[in-house]
Amino acid sequence: MSVEEIHDVRTPDSDPPATPRSGSGGWAAVRPLLLRMHFYAGLLVAPLLFLAAATGLLYAASWQAEKIVYADELTVARVGDAAIPLSAQVEAAKEAAPEGEVVSVWPGPDAEATTRVIMERSGLAEGETLTVFVDPYTAEVRGQLTTVGDALPLRAWLSTFHADLQLGEFGRNYSELAASWMWVVALGGLALWIGRRRKRASQLVLPDRRATGRRRTLSWHGVVGLWSAAGLVVLSATGLTWSKYAGENIGQLQDSLGGATPAVSAKLNPGTEAGGADEHAGHTMPEGTQMPAPAPAPTADVGLDRAVAAARDAGVTEAIRVTLPAQGKGYVVKEQDKQVPVHFDSVAVDPADGRVMDELRFADYPVLAKMTRFGIDLHMGQTFGLVNQIVLAALAVGLMFLIFWGYRMWWLRRPTKDRTLSAGRAQPRGAWRKLPVTVVLPSAAVTVLVGWFIPLLGLSLAVFLAVDLLLGFAARRRAAAAAA
Repeated sequence: MSVEEIHDVRTPDSDPPATPRSGSGGWAAVRPLLLRMHFYAGLLVAPLLFLAAATGLLYAASWQAEKIVYADELTVARVGDAAIPLSAQVEAAKEAAPEGEVVSVWPGPDAEATTRVIMERSGLAEGETLTVFVDPYTAEVRGQLTTVGDALPLRAWLSTFHADLQLGEFGRNYSELAASWMWVVALGGLALWIGRRRKRASQLVLPDRRATGRRRTLSWHGVVGLWSAAGLVVLSATGLTWSKYAGENIGQLQDSLGGATPAVSAKLNPGTEAGGADEHAGHTMPEGTQMPAPAPAPTADVGLDRAVAAARDAGVTEAIRVTLPAQGKGYVVKEQDKQVPVHFDSVAVDPADGRVMDELRFADYPVLAKMTRFGIDLHMGQTFGLVNQIVLAALAVGLMFLIFWGYRMWWLRRPTKDRTLSAGRAQPRGAWRKLPVTVVLPSAAVTVLVGWFIPLLGLSLAVFLAVDLLLGFAARRRAAAAAA
């Protein structure tokens, strides 16, 4: 949501001020404060929210675009009777890209999909890997692409564009600031819309088609905001988990509550012969996963095919991703089927004898870890597949319209009699003075706590308040000078 009604100067098609419902004296005092906050937040943060919505819309569409743009790499020419061993597919990838070091293998999740052989190679940026796509039936190499996690170049670029506008660490501040304020603007606007008195109950959930001018715009703004509020709050909360400042606080809180995401233990028993580096060394990948650094092959290794067979016998069967042994570690085979019902079980396999050393079932994840997993995948459009992506696109378009309608209402409420070029003004200052102390003190304490936990929200709010105080001081000086 964005700008609500904000000024007592009326235009011919303006509606009368919303009257508080009977018995809601507290709401009558709170409403002006919410109006002022919603006005300033919508006016000043809306451009960032619009950018986040527009880039998010592009990202939501990238899943389907990726399947079209990279169809040759992602799909086989013809589905064969049986797949050849994974080890043979890896050898084909090595021949096609001899300069790379294989770190993981992702067999195709369905019969028409190619196998991805993930390699580390010098010259790539941090977080990037070389992916070789191999036909599992013929070992034909279908192509090579520089990837980031499971994202191919198009989606990887759009993901970064959504996160930081391709401006690096500085650009991340835009998305964090937008995510920090989106839930505040959405919930504030929702309270204002629900708190309005209306002639018909249906006007709460359906646009008023009889209205004209600003009232019609307000009706669409309120109704679309009502239907979008829950989704916008979820996007805001999940987006903050990726942020730099609030994300660190969220991670620390989650860990302190025992909600850290567990990992299967791939550490070999002392004396077991294997070579390489730590499984979690190397490049950090999207969604918090990590890619091991290249490592020499273990001196005793049952091979990729037997390791995968052992994992499948242990029940790890859906859309698996295999991390090759690293120094002192065994094979790690994880499920990565993120659509409901999700499959995230994983096992560690001893490369010396193919024994399953450790198992981790998604059912055993802490509740907070499960919620984080679902939230991230919902935000990325994976949990419900195409339906999830359509909902994300609808939320993005809805948010852009909310911002447009908010600015339009701001423009329509401008005083036109005094001057030609003008704009609507915010609710008059001093609304907080009308609140009882029992409301002011807890609200102030919660605001400080939230501002500390979400630093960019707190910092920007402090700047808004400081500027508002300076403007108020200047206005009083001008009024005193005029009276003198």
